[in-house]
Amino acid sequence: MSESLAAFSKRVTIAGDHPCVPGHFPGRPLVPAVLLLETVARALQEQLGTAHITAVHSAKFLLPVLPDQPIDVQLAIDATRHRAGFRLHVEDHLAAHGELGFRKL
Repeated sequence: MSESLAAFSKRVTIAGDHPCVPGHFPGRPLVPAVLLLETVARALQEQLGTAHITAVHSAKFLLPVLPDQPIDVQLAIDATRHRAGFRLHVEDHLAAHGELGFRKL
């Protein structure tokens, strides 16, 4: 892999007591898509240091993600293009994928 390309993966969990979860949806809570995108952004920042997300170029949410369910986050970072592709897997099923734009600060 060239210097401008990097791959990274991490397992995360969104806790059931996160403030966003109970209202989305009462009685059958799901992790909101915006919280999944924030999880991807945080994983990207862990790899790059201080970085600012400049765009969500694409995002497709395929499966519901439940609170306290382990999520495997996979990133493919292209530093030259300032883009990072992401894939989120839950129980070996693709739950979401897309691409973010970023700028290092």
